Amino acid sequence: MPRGKSASGGNLFYRRKQSWRADEFVSRSTLQLLDFDDGSPPEYAWRRKLSSHANRLKEFNVTFREAFKMMKLGLRLWSYVREEASYGRKAPIDPFTRESSKPSASQGVPLGGMGTGSISRGFRGEFKHWQITPGSCEMSPVMENQFSIFITRGGSKKYSSVLSPGQHDGLKKSSDDGISSWDWKLRGDRSTYHALFPRAWTVYDGEPDPELKISCRQISPFIPHNYEESSLPTSVFVYTLINTGKERAKVSLVMTWVNSIGGLSHQSGGHVNEPFIGENGISGVLLHHKTANNNPPVTFAVAACGSQNVDVTVLPVFGLSGESSITAREMWGTMVQGGCFDRDNFNAGPSMPSSLGDAICAAVCASTSVEPHGRCTVVFALAWSSPEVKFKKGSTYHRRYTKFYGTSPKSAINLVQDALMKYKHWEEEIDKWQTPILRDERLPEWYKITLFNELYFLVAGGTVWIDSESLILEADKSSNSSLPEDSDLPLQNSTCNSTVPLIGSSPLDFDDKENVGKFLYLEGVEYFMWCTYDVHFYASFALLDLFPKIELSIQRDFAKAVLREDRSRVRFLADGTWGARKVIGAVPHDLGAHDPWHELNAYNIHDTSRWKDLNPKFVLQVYRDFTATDDMSFGKDVWPAVCAAMEYMERFDRDDDGMIENDGFPDQTYDAWTVLGVSAYCGCLWLASLQAAAAMARSLGHDNYAERCMVKFAKAKHVFEAKLWNGSYFNYDSGTSYSSRSIQADQLAGQWYTASSGLPPLFDEDRIKRTLQKIFDYNVMRVKGGRMGAVNGMHPNGKVDDTCMQSREIWTGVTYSLAATMLLHGMEDQAFTTGEGIFLAGWSEEGYGYWFQTPEAWTIDGHYRSLIYMRPLAIWAMQYALSPPRAILEAPKVNTTMDRAYISPGALQFLQDSVRKITPKKGCF
Repeated sequence: MPRGKSASGGNLFYRRKQSWRADEFVSRSTLQLLDFDDGSPPEYAWRRKLSSHANRLKEFNVTFREAFKMMKLGLRLWSYVREEASYGRKAPIDPFTRESSKPSASQGVPLGGMGTGSISRGFRGEFKHWQITPGSCEMSPVMENQFSIFITRGGSKKYSSVLSPGQHDGLKKSSDDGISSWDWKLRGDRSTYHALFPRAWTVYDGEPDPELKISCRQISPFIPHNYEESSLPTSVFVYTLINTGKERAKVSLVMTWVNSIGGLSHQSGGHVNEPFIGENGISGVLLHHKTANNNPPVTFAVAACGSQNVDVTVLPVFGLSGESSITAREMWGTMVQGGCFDRDNFNAGPSMPSSLGDAICAAVCASTSVEPHGRCTVVFALAWSSPEVKFKKGSTYHRRYTKFYGTSPKSAINLVQDALMKYKHWEEEIDKWQTPILRDERLPEWYKITLFNELYFLVAGGTVWIDSESLILEADKSSNSSLPEDSDLPLQNSTCNSTVPLIGSSPLDFDDKENVGKFLYLEGVEYFMWCTYDVHFYASFALLDLFPKIELSIQRDFAKAVLREDRSRVRFLADGTWGARKVIGAVPHDLGAHDPWHELNAYNIHDTSRWKDLNPKFVLQVYRDFTATDDMSFGKDVWPAVCAAMEYMERFDRDDDGMIENDGFPDQTYDAWTVLGVSAYCGCLWLASLQAAAAMARSLGHDNYAERCMVKFAKAKHVFEAKLWNGSYFNYDSGTSYSSRSIQADQLAGQWYTASSGLPPLFDEDRIKRTLQKIFDYNVMRVKGGRMGAVNGMHPNGKVDDTCMQSREIWTGVTYSLAATMLLHGMEDQAFTTGEGIFLAGWSEEGYGYWFQTPEAWTIDGHYRSLIYMRPLAIWAMQYALSPPRAILEAPKVNTTMDRAYISPGALQFLQDSVRKITPKKGCF
């Protein structure tokens, strides 16, 4: 079916009334007035009123039966968490420790570029979810960090308010000298938030002054294919002021900031503030933060841009208690009375270091006058210079941005100066990227909005981006990981015609052939493991589309890791057995936690060297990236690892029929869902990897290897279909348990990658579509009418499979990947209905409140598991299906099918004999 036509014959993919029109949230007259200097919010955006209630989110609970099954695992995990804590380390998975601040439906667009140490900002204006230190997330908002406004008209009318509603737990009685003494007058019912990552607009439509229209535009440098500015730790806040009254309005905007990196860090002492005057009228305050626990220091720069119409003044230091020389109450009184600070404050120099238990704050004021019916723009910027990344087991690196700005704490000044000078260019580049998709009338509104907003994770997902030069300096450090002096894996692989570089190769002998440094992102804020590979399988479409060099860099890291081993002993918590941390030929689960690249496989629930999905996923991702980028050098470099990964899988073909078998434990990404024998998920991935390896071999000139793969593919496909196809879908596995006939939403994951890579389909198109329709009818539509996404497992009788926690969950990223598969096979209506379920449950106002914190999963009751998770980036697989890379569209078709590819007569005879031997009798069906 041609793209762009729906199954019902319409011209639109999915017709749906626009439900989030800007003029339903902001008056049309205000939108027209703000259409100046881009102050008006865009046509397509996620929107909320600031008065919206931020409800508490509900976490999932295991059933009694599930708890009983996992009791021994739970005890071992509890012991392991305590052991790691005794060393001052965070366990990769810790379900026992709870944050003091319970998560709520209050998130918004995060600040800064990628890998800089992120700060999130709620839709009501609070700065929260601090992740400056790798692996540490301080969820609570820091309420001292605010924008406030002071307005005087004539001599009698005065308005003052913090530009955020005051319904927050962190605010105490107004009688104290802290921020509770400020004017928290904003009700929020006439103020609205509009988000389209990486930008957000907050429109104050007559609050607090009925005759002043205000728009604040938050901009961060997330620019696809720009590997310099996308690494910068900075954001800009552009205020557009429109005076609709008959009197001149004197307006002062103030940005306050506490010297803190979240939590109670502001009380640790030793912090210093100092004012600065930069170039081009830019001035502000530096806040030097001395971090605790020997972590690297951080310097914040808060600045505003002065001009003929805008005057910038600062208050370098104020406190939160009566013991301070200047209190928060006194700072507020100064602004109410005079509308600015003393210009002599710029001569104050560095402050005395703060005392233990005291907090020091700073304020930057930008004052202007707005004539009747006039307009004015005031611009602030925030930057945080945290040049070093230090991991718990000792390795220290420089962040990517230091390649361009150096490592001095005062580089924060250069960062805010460049941000204030270049933000208009950033917006032009963002518009060029987003506009073609936003103007595509074929696409539903929810999809356009959610497609961009799910990218929040590449900033707020604990990302770390380091400079390649600092990585080379650290490469000499010793680690617990090593390469063997001898190995069962042959160094000379005749099939690959290439020497596998094992002996004498340092595990950190990295190259940076992509010249983009090295990039890490967490599986999730609650699952502390870098670049978890079975999840990256779903999320990687976003990086491949937007930052392909980073994607290739990650694949190179895993290719190196395939050829390494680490003989240190690890206890696997699921069954209590011990084994090697990393086995040669096995794709690692992750790049580590407290010493990434050095110590792999932080995950220790199961022995992932026995998992059946990681190696096929590696081969499939490598081939997809190889074809999408048309990078022959990349293909040649990772080819030895592809060969090793494929050979490693041979051990899982127990009966030599070409098809791998699962071993009766959760040996794949569904790590609580047991699978036995031939399985739909892993078997389909294996088939796809055989075909992908064959296609890659032919492209690189290894025809003999390609032939071997296709012989095995034909044998394995016959077994797979004979054992699992039941007429309308593929059974969950070939076992005899109650769940063996379950309808798994993710059963065609291998076909998804096959189609995405431009390879011939694994099965007849009729079977593929029949399977997808079955999943749609059962897993999608039988769960609250399709308004939740696709449940992982569904019995043929229409009941949700409750075999385990994960079988009854809805996985957001898997739902998006399922929708992408439907798009690849011309089922557009079903695809967008399926994907919209995630939007309705997670992002809509009637949903459960998971915007900008999309979890790994939720139950059919909407209770979450693991917020801020990597896998939902798979929505970019839908865009990839709609607009494949030119290299795939224009590439010559690679013949891998048995009826078209040449196979030697001897191989053909062997194949025919093998298939004849494994063909079951009729009585077996």
